[in-house]
Amino acid sequence: MILGIDVSEHNGVLDWKEIREYGISFAMIRLGYGKGHLDSRFYENVNGAIAAGLYIGIYYYSYSLTEEDARKEAQFTSQVLKDCGLFPEKIPMECWLDMEDADGYKARYGALDPSLITSMCEAYISEMNRNGYNCGVYASYDWLIHRIRTEELSPYLSYWCAQWGRHCDFSKASIWQYTDHLDVDGRLLDGNVLISKTWMP
Repeated sequence: MILGIDVSEHNGVLDWKEIREYGISFAMIRLGYGKGHLDSRFYENVNGAIAAGLYIGIYYYSYSLTEEDARKEAQFTSQVLKDCGLFPEKIPMECWLDMEDADGYKARYGALDPSLITSMCEAYISEMNRNGYNCGVYASYDWLIHRIRTEELSPYLSYWCAQWGRHCDFSKASIWQYTDHLDVDGRLLDGNVLISKTWMP
């Protein structure tokens, strides 16, 4: 079992050497969100994590409301990765679709039906696969149980489950996100970071 962090531009400037020395082995780095919005610290975080010796994965926060939206998000994701030379072999923690509704965007547009949510996951994942990238789904335990029909997706799909507490109740999870901060020697790193455990090889 190894520990990793989830970071984006919201975490500010990070000391990757300090993070590595703390015992963090991998970083899930946000590439972007919505209709072609690149995370302003994506390249900085990728370079910093790799230079510090961490394994990296990337994730994309979806604002899709239709299957076509989801495909376009995947096309943007894969194009950015190819443009900066991050081919699959350089992303050992793989790519992830962040499917949730933290700010209520999907709710405002009536896009919370489980059939639609599941079809958007499938559209994004299929497009990423078509471009050569393995892709899993990140979501809260509640969404993985009530919003995403995981039984309709590939039985080989990987899941990254967010559930705060002492154990993960989602049996299909290969990565478990269990807390929302990293305390290093009595202080929080700049901005909250989300900590995960993985059982992936």
